[in-house]
Amino acid sequence: MSREILLLVDALAHEKNVAKTVIFTALELALASATKKRFTEDADVRVEIDRDSGEYRSFRRWQVVEADALENPAAQIAVDDARAEGFAVGDYIEEPLESVEFGRIGAQAAKQVILQKVREAEREQILDDFLARKEHLVTGVIKRMEKGNAIIEVGRLESVLPREQMIPKENLRVGDRVRAYLSRIERSGRGPQLILSRVAPEFLIKLFELEVPEIEEGLLEIKSAARDPGLRSKIAVKSNDQRLDPVGTCVGMRGSRVQAVTGELAGERVDIVLWSMDPAQFVINAMAPAEVSGIVVDEDAHSMDVIVDEEQLAQAIGRNGQNVRLASELTGWTLNILTEEEAAKKSEEEHSSILQLFVEKLDVDEEVADILVQEGFSTLEEIAYVPLAEMSEIEAFDEDTINELRKRARAALLTEAIAKEEKAGEASEDLLHMEGMDEATARTLAGKGVATMDDLADLAVDDLVELTGMDVERAKQLIMTARAPWFA
Repeated sequence: MSREILLLVDALAHEKNVAKTVIFTALELALASATKKRFTEDADVRVEIDRDSGEYRSFRRWQVVEADALENPAAQIAVDDARAEGFAVGDYIEEPLESVEFGRIGAQAAKQVILQKVREAEREQILDDFLARKEHLVTGVIKRMEKGNAIIEVGRLESVLPREQMIPKENLRVGDRVRAYLSRIERSGRGPQLILSRVAPEFLIKLFELEVPEIEEGLLEIKSAARDPGLRSKIAVKSNDQRLDPVGTCVGMRGSRVQAVTGELAGERVDIVLWSMDPAQFVINAMAPAEVSGIVVDEDAHSMDVIVDEEQLAQAIGRNGQNVRLASELTGWTLNILTEEEAAKKSEEEHSSILQLFVEKLDVDEEVADILVQEGFSTLEEIAYVPLAEMSEIEAFDEDTINELRKRARAALLTEAIAKEEKAGEASEDLLHMEGMDEATARTLAGKGVATMDDLADLAVDDLVELTGMDVERAKQLIMTARAPWFA
């Protein structure tokens, strides 16, 4: 019989193109299933096949469990049982069984176990072969529609294009040949499934890689992409060869390359943007076709004020904010569109605010404060701690004036810190007496800078949970109560 087993394993492994270990495991499970039928109770049986000789042995086993966790005495044994002496929880106690004859295992159950294991291994092998080819852009035929999702056959693998991953207003039917991006793989009881997308920015990138050979050759590079699926998208391209025009190369002769991509994307208009290492220049390029008059960069907030002429405003924003939203996604910066008049007003307000801060905190007149603002200082920290050599370049101030300004700035910062520390722990009356609030929680919040109902209302649920350790439901309730006056 042992020779029969080895022959069967060889035949199945060759026929199904799966590893012999998979067939051996399936046979062991099948033999165990057949052996288990000897018992009326739910026993646990293990079969071990020698991979070289084909000989096999059978064992009945019991898992050692805690006394209070004993549920199935036919397959478990309590750790305090005398028979479990010398064994730890989780170990198995085994005793040899008479093995069933291999030739008599014609039962459907045993056959099903073998076939199921072989099918699973076969699917995994097909998937491994597919992944080894690194095919992120896949093509297949729609076999059927299920609840709006398209089931597509990609080679010998089943894939799913979910309804939400289809381009809006796209009308796909059974029999259509579809191209999509492989976004992820899901493993379920029916085997691995490819989850596809036609709306992911990566799909757009892969289509350009297909149409523009210079990308595969490394002469061109797509740095980022942003999409409003079916309507409009933007890609940022960079040339690694100075002789090559990246935008023109992607557009192609008479627009042939970009038109091929647009055709695949149901008419989606594609803006090809020149990437720049300078973030401000990159944003200016990304805002096309709108012309930008100026840029104000806020590194701390990772945002930019984009200044445009009044007549360019509508184009800069785009229909339903489309142009600025795509430019923001493409560049990774938060963009605020302002007209020149709005930018001037905002600049004037900021100038006035900083001027007032310096007048009050440094106890200087407006002329001195204005010089500081004109020289680019906007905070007390900058005046207090910027290198002395940098401040010495201000022609209007002598060394004594500079030292005095730095001294006053540090004193003002120290006073603010002391006041903040004294305030910590002092919860406002509205926070203390808010519905659902207790004194201990109110003082904990106040000690962390959340001293009023308004402060609490500004928090996100996750922030409140992190600050206090309370459960999510209570955090939601408290924040809703704190926000109630907003809607009154």
